[in-house]
Amino acid sequence: MNQIRIKTDEAARFIRSRWPDCDARIAVVLGSGLGGFAESLENVRSLDAAEVPGWPSSTVEGHTGRIHLGRIEGRPVIVLQGRVHYYEGFPVDQVVFPVRVLGRLGVTVLILTNAAGGIRPDLRPGGFMVITDHINCMGVNPLIGPNDPEFGPRFPDLSAAYDPGLIETASACAAELGIRLARGVLAATSGPSYETAAEVRMLRTCGADAVCMSTVPETIAANHMGMAVLGISCISNPAAGLGGGPLSHDEVRRNADAGRERFSKLIRAVIRRTDA
Repeated sequence: MNQIRIKTDEAARFIRSRWPDCDARIAVVLGSGLGGFAESLENVRSLDAAEVPGWPSSTVEGHTGRIHLGRIEGRPVIVLQGRVHYYEGFPVDQVVFPVRVLGRLGVTVLILTNAAGGIRPDLRPGGFMVITDHINCMGVNPLIGPNDPEFGPRFPDLSAAYDPGLIETASACAAELGIRLARGVLAATSGPSYETAAEVRMLRTCGADAVCMSTVPETIAANHMGMAVLGISCISNPAAGLGGGPLSHDEVRRNADAGRERFSKLIRAVIRRTDA
């Protein structure tokens, strides 16, 4: 048996031993500055990610490493408060390990969120973008290596990596709430240095509307396992060369935090309307 699957199943069994009634089909991964959404869960139970066998622990400020099981207006939801990143030095199979575990727990809808730099001029700090597609500039793919058919096919199709139905649901919810939700293509780079101004110009030429250092490996792994993915970026800063000064992680967290209430309302509305 594939060693990754052995570890994944061990982690899933551990979580089930703590939450034997876990029947969540929807999960949310919270990006930088967006961890406050976990506070909106009802009847919440929590685990430290470090307790779960094989679960990687983040070294990045703002990624607390907590796993929550709760409800949104009666619907069971798993929320990952924080993620690990390739730039932290984790192999890419560890980066997507939590997504693999969610899949083995029975999750069918995965909502991925992140803080991203806006490349398109109308994407300004504090705004939101639903991801319609991505460009992988990280230089890695979590499916490299032997394929485990228990996870998915050798050559999964990514022509609709972000579920069109979920995109429409998110757009409709945003319109009803009076929240501007742009649509766009997300580029992902490895980090941890921010992109140069020349790299941002290249990404814009290639069709990217925003850029981040996460999300894309998770999207690939989730699609491989047959999950429907919704991706939402909080625009936390103008990308390099498009703003008035140097970029910083503090700025990213401040701007993401400023949109926390609107973000929570949007995600709650999407979950209420999502069939899983």
